[in-house]
Amino acid sequence: MNKATSKTMNETISKVINNTIKKTIKSSQRILSVKAQEQGYVITFDAMASPCEVLMQTNDLALAKLVGRAVSDEVWRIEDKFSRYNKNSVCYQINHSSGQNIAIDEECYLLLNFAEQCYQLSDGLFDISAGILNQVWHFDGSANIASAKQVASVLPLVGWENISYQPNSITLPQGMALDFGGIGKEYAVDRSILLAKQITKLPVLVNLGGDLAVTGPRLNGLPWQVAIESIEGTKLNNDNNKDDKDTIIALYQGALATSGDSKRFLVKDGRRYSHVLNALTGWPIEQAPKSITTLAPQCIQAGMLATLALLQGEGAEQFLTEQEVTYWSRR
Repeated sequence: MNKATSKTMNETISKVINNTIKKTIKSSQRILSVKAQEQGYVITFDAMASPCEVLMQTNDLALAKLVGRAVSDEVWRIEDKFSRYNKNSVCYQINHSSGQNIAIDEECYLLLNFAEQCYQLSDGLFDISAGILNQVWHFDGSANIASAKQVASVLPLVGWENISYQPNSITLPQGMALDFGGIGKEYAVDRSILLAKQITKLPVLVNLGGDLAVTGPRLNGLPWQVAIESIEGTKLNNDNNKDDKDTIIALYQGALATSGDSKRFLVKDGRRYSHVLNALTGWPIEQAPKSITTLAPQCIQAGMLATLALLQGEGAEQFLTEQEVTYWSRR
C-alpha cells in the first residue's frame, strides 16, 4: 500500500469503528462469568464460535461487571446482526433477498465500504462475496475435498464487482452470498475497546478468540503479556528460540490479530488444505504460513493485514515486510 492508499484505509477504519449505534442495547440474557485474579478481574463469555475474555485492572467488582456486560452485549449484538446463520440478521436478509434491494443502516454501509477497500487492495483475493464457497467447502479436519466440478458450479456467484450498494441500501444478485466472518470479530474487538474507554480510564484488554486489543498499558506503565499460541510441528520464523512454545509479546497499546488454518483445514493424501480460500479460483491458498499474527493500531486493521498476507501464499512474510508491519508467522 502506498501512503495515499494507507491514509484512505485508515480514514475508513476510523469511520467504521467510531460510527454511532443509534439502537439502544438492552442487557443480554446470555451468560458471562466474572472471576477475581491478581490485580483485577477477568470476565469470560462465548461469542462468534470463540471463547472471549475481558481483563481489567481494578479492585471495583461493580465496575468490572459494568465493563464486562457492555463489551459482551456489544459483541453479541454484532454477532447477531452480521451472522450469516442467524435468520434475523442483516446478513441473512441480504443473502436471501433474491436480488431485491435491501435497506441497510450506516454501520452496515461502513463495513461494506471497508470490505470493498480490502477487495481492491488484494486485487480481488479478499472478497466477502465468496461466502457461497461455503456450500462446497467444509473445513472439519476430514478428507472431504471439494471437487473441481463443485467449485466451478459456485465460482460464477463470487464477485464483489457485481454488488451494488449505497449508504442506505444494497442489491445482491440472486444466488450470491456475503460473509462478514473475515472482518466481524476484529470489528467487535475495536468497538469493545471504544466502549470500555467510554466507561473507564483503567486498563482493559479485550480478547475475542485470539484477536485482541488493549486500551493502553497496565498500571504503572507496564505492558500486557500476550501469548501467541504455538502450533505443533511449526516454527516461529522470526523468533530466535525457534521452538514450539508459546511466544510472549509485551503489548503496551494497539491490537493483535491472527489468521491461519491451525484449527480449520482438510487433509487428504498427506496434503493439507487451508480454510483460507482464494476468491478468484475458489480453492485454498497454497504455500502460506499456518498462521500469521500482526500488530496494528486497530484490530480490524491487524486482521486485514494478516489475511491479506496469507493470501500472498509463499510471499506472505515479504508482503508484510514491505508494508513495514510488525508480525509473527508460523510455518
